[in-house]
Amino acid sequence: MRRRGPDFRRPARRRLSNVFWLTLIGLLILLFIVFLSRDSHQPTSRSPYTKKSFRHDRTIEGLNVTEEMLSPDSVARQLNDQISLAKAFVVIAKESNNLQLAWELSAQIRNSQILLSNAALRRTPLTTGESETTIRDMALLLYQAQQLHYDSATMIMRLKAKIQGLEEQMNSVNEKSSKFGQIAAEEVPKSLYCLGVRLTTEWFKNSNLQRILHDKRQLAAKLEDNNLNHFCVFSDNVLATSVVVNSTALNSKDPGKVVFHLVTDEVNYAAMKAWFTMNSFRGVTVDVQKFEDFSWLNASYVPVLKQLQDSETQSYYFSGSIDDGRTPIKFRNPKYLSMLNHLRFYIPEVFPALKKVVFLDDDIVVQKDLSPLFSIDLNGNVNGAVETCMETFHRYHKYLNYSHPLIRAHFDPDACGWAFGMNVFDLVEWRKRDVTGIYHYWQEKNVDRTLWKLGTLPPGLLTFYGLTQPLDLSWHVLGLGYTNVDPHVIENGAVLHFNGNSKPWLKIGMEKYKPLWDKYVDYGHPLLQQCNVH
Repeated sequence: MRRRGPDFRRPARRRLSNVFWLTLIGLLILLFIVFLSRDSHQPTSRSPYTKKSFRHDRTIEGLNVTEEMLSPDSVARQLNDQISLAKAFVVIAKESNNLQLAWELSAQIRNSQILLSNAALRRTPLTTGESETTIRDMALLLYQAQQLHYDSATMIMRLKAKIQGLEEQMNSVNEKSSKFGQIAAEEVPKSLYCLGVRLTTEWFKNSNLQRILHDKRQLAAKLEDNNLNHFCVFSDNVLATSVVVNSTALNSKDPGKVVFHLVTDEVNYAAMKAWFTMNSFRGVTVDVQKFEDFSWLNASYVPVLKQLQDSETQSYYFSGSIDDGRTPIKFRNPKYLSMLNHLRFYIPEVFPALKKVVFLDDDIVVQKDLSPLFSIDLNGNVNGAVETCMETFHRYHKYLNYSHPLIRAHFDPDACGWAFGMNVFDLVEWRKRDVTGIYHYWQEKNVDRTLWKLGTLPPGLLTFYGLTQPLDLSWHVLGLGYTNVDPHVIENGAVLHFNGNSKPWLKIGMEKYKPLWDKYVDYGHPLLQQCNVH
């Protein structure tokens, strides 16, 4: 076989060598670029450790602690932990009346704080040598506290017991406060009792008063004249009734057309007659009666009088033995069985000749002329009253027991409530609709007190349901005996009602509203001065 020439084979070997070297150089360049790329990107990203360290630094800055305190061997941190625990034990020791331990812990806390302050001033960490004694003494005290069962579990149990005891004390105080407040509101002040006694004495001693009253009998025709403005008040409080009459007379544009029908009880009858006979109220006609003279007012006709003869009712209201006194005292107030309270449901019987009358409570003050009330059209309704449902708690469900099927079936729970205290009654419609009969029906259904518990308003809401005409709010402003009332509302109000326990003639009356009542009392009257009425 013929061999090829050297010049033919040499170029092939040279080409192979060139390819090898070019490939090698390319790989080296590529590796170099890769390394450069890694180095250039490294500063822009943090490793997990770096991120953690960054957050750690921010946390240290936020907590205002030093690196030394974070050290596992930090003496400062150990002292701070001991101080925190010792402060808690100081409180517990004081609660347990262990004043000696509390004092020792407080002294040791001060020693530890002095060490920490000195170290902070010299800007060097605390050493074990200089703090060993303080740490050991504190540890002994903390151990002693723990041996006295001042641990967390015991403290939690003790605090729970303390809270429970405080709650019981609070409930007891609230109950006593409610009872004493109720008693203060119901009791007759000594000065008013004195006034009643002196007036009664004056009535029977002074024959001139009885002669004056006899001379006024010629005004009897006014008592049945339906062209006049008739007001009625049922009360046993002479001074309060006097304020009602006086404020009405002073603000009336035509007091000669005003007739007041006052009904009281046997005890206060002479005093009431004496006061309104010896005093003049700008020509206002005043007639005084006592409900004991009403022959129709007997147990066979009046459910409340029938209930008073029941031993269970007597026990509930006068002794509280039915439920061992669990029922709040305000629900067992005997005044809610008083005929002077329930007489408002018998107005047509009390005044058989009248067609329209304005009923006033004895805890009101009149600021405006009330004659426009007699020309208000009640649109066929019986009762004209100011509604009180601006707030949800003055709707029917607040006063009545809607778990009872009778209440649930007949009355809308969201029906608007209204107030007694200033009411316009159309007695013609009253008689036509037999409103007193409606009242009797519901009163007899509530013998067991399951329909409602408190007062005359709930039976009033039932009796006049669908028979009440809303009046403008300015006619009757409520709340002056228990809450704050907008001064603008008071200024524009025709009748201001001191409903609540804080009556203006009591020491517990609201001082800022007393002047509204006081200006209608003649404190210069000899009898008021003799009885120290002020």
